[in-house]
Amino acid sequence: MGYAQLVIGPAGSGKSTYCSSLYQHCETLGRSIHIVNLDPAAENFNYPVVMYIRELISLDDVMEELGLGPNGGLIYCMEHLEENLDEWLAEELDYYLDDDYLVFDCPGQIKLFSHVPMLRNFVEHLKRKNFNVCGVYLLDSQFIADVTKFVSGCMASLSAMVQLELPHVNILSKMDLVTSKRDVENYLDPEPRFLLSELNEWIAPWFKKLNKSLIEQVDEYSMVSFIPINLRRKSSIQYALAQIDNCIQYGEDADMRDFDADNDDDA
Repeated sequence: MGYAQLVIGPAGSGKSTYCSSLYQHCETLGRSIHIVNLDPAAENFNYPVVMYIRELISLDDVMEELGLGPNGGLIYCMEHLEENLDEWLAEELDYYLDDDYLVFDCPGQIKLFSHVPMLRNFVEHLKRKNFNVCGVYLLDSQFIADVTKFVSGCMASLSAMVQLELPHVNILSKMDLVTSKRDVENYLDPEPRFLLSELNEWIAPWFKKLNKSLIEQVDEYSMVSFIPINLRRKSSIQYALAQIDNCIQYGEDADMRDFDADNDDDA
């Protein structure tokens, strides 16, 4: 059994910084993880890369040869990756054994994890290769400045959860840059009545029914909650990692093997 994080979220939400900090944290603990970069536009990283989509296809080449813009070129690159899942990706994954832990740093185009099927098919391929996968959705904490932005972030996260059908952990990134942490804390575990009251104050009165429906949707999918993370604090990274490990049952196989070994010794 292998384990994987699929790190997704809007552009600029801190995905690559998260991957770099996670790698450094695990290296300090003596824990092995491997970072895979799936962004065909990325060129520089602050972490060692074990797999890199630009070895298969690059956005620059696609834009130059096909005359596509950045968005169309990115979709083309991801479709090309999808077409090569049984060749390039399968061959790369063969290097990794049971209990290996992969972290996939994904591009930030929202439609990739909310509308089009490429990443979902990618996840299905990982599952067929016997990987437990968790979606890790990053949202910039500075974006959560008021209730309208909070609801927007919840809807984007929920869209990704529904599309990918994965165990899911939502992370508020860049907490070290937030000037008023109290404002953010109001939205970590908010009451529906509080959200509706705040939303009605911001939005014109004729949208009250829509506001009520949105808040009911957020409340119904109570798993749309966010873990704040400050990458400068080891305890913050460790807490987020523990939540993700729990989602993919990382370490449980090792615990069972130790339990079976103890029973054999007793026998």
